[in-house]
Amino acid sequence: MLDACADLVDQVGYEGLTTTLLAERAEVAIGSVYQFFPDKRAIVQALALRNMDAYLQSLSDRFAAETFTHWWDAVDAAIDGYIHMHRSVPGFRTLHFGDVVDLHLLDAERDNNAVIAERLAELLMEQFQLMDRARMRFALQISVEAADALIKLAFRRDPNGDEAVLTESKALIREYLHRHVSV
Repeated sequence: MLDACADLVDQVGYEGLTTTLLAERAEVAIGSVYQFFPDKRAIVQALALRNMDAYLQSLSDRFAAETFTHWWDAVDAAIDGYIHMHRSVPGFRTLHFGDVVDLHLLDAERDNNAVIAERLAELLMEQFQLMDRARMRFALQISVEAADALIKLAFRRDPNGDEAVLTESKALIREYLHRHVSV
């Protein structure tokens, strides 16, 4: 059902998504949809959580498999992973991590980007033993917000992502973090 939801969101957007359309696309009875999800928001929330888990798992795997010379190379890898999801994961370009539906879709207490920033901070601090944890968390929250906005701009300008905007996004984030995070 989540795969069908992702495909539909790409075709009709969040507003056009209905549980009836989802049941038809997934080739299940409408009652089956409601057995697992009370409404379309819950379906989209499950899809956003799946996307977040896939994103963070791919980063964890990459961090474990590669040796990054500097922590900012790992940040570049995180941005590259987000761009890759925009290009390749059905429904992601529309939903991202759920902000289209609800800024608190991933966590009732924190907005979606704050959840992502926190998880990235944990990965980076674990990998690079960064000292100022509070400063890193704050800087990553600013960086995630900026990167998210700029990557969305890149994909509005070009369906495959405007390379000039993506390159500048990475440079901006790297420079910002380099000035604000001490190792």
